[in-house]
Amino acid sequence: MKALTSSLLLAATLGLAACGGGFGADGGYGDTPGASTGAGAGGVYDPASPQYFNQTIGDRVHFAVDESTLTQEARTTLDGQANWLMQNAEFTAIIEGHADEQGTREYNLALGARRASAVRDYLVSRGVADSRLRTVSYGKERPIEICSTEACYSKNRRAVTVLSSGASS
Repeated sequence: MKALTSSLLLAATLGLAACGGGFGADGGYGDTPGASTGAGAGGVYDPASPQYFNQTIGDRVHFAVDESTLTQEARTTLDGQANWLMQNAEFTAIIEGHADEQGTREYNLALGARRASAVRDYLVSRGVADSRLRTVSYGKERPIEICSTEACYSKNRRAVTVLSSGASS
C-alpha cells in the first residue's frame, strides 16, 4: 500500500512538472525551457527592448465609438512611444488601425485607416520621422474580443504600434 501511495505521488508530481514548463536557462520560470522572464537584455526590463515598449510604455491606444480623435490618455501613451522611438532609431513601426464589429466592412476599414493616421500624425508631430512609420487598416477583421457587448467593442476600437527592427524603406 505504501509503494502504491508513493507511486501515485511520484506520478502526480511528474505530471504537474510536465504541465508547468519549468525553469528556463536564464533561471526564470517559463512555459518554454530557456524562455526569458524579461529580466535580461532584450526583456521587459530593458528600456531598449520591444517588450519594454509593448508592456511598459504601451503599444496601443483606444478610441470612442466612431471616432479617430485621440484622447488625453492616448496622447500620453503616444508621447511615451515617440520618446522611445526617438531613442531607438533602429526600429520602424507599422501602426494598425482597428474597429469594432459594428458597421459595414468598408466603413470600418476607413475608420481604422483614420485611427492609424491619427496616431502616425501625432508621432510625427512629436519628432518621429514619417519615413519610419507605416499605417495599415484591418477594420473589424482582427478583433481581440469577440462578443456583442460594449466591453468587447471598446477593446477592439484601437490603434496598435507594431515595432520592427531594421532600416526603413
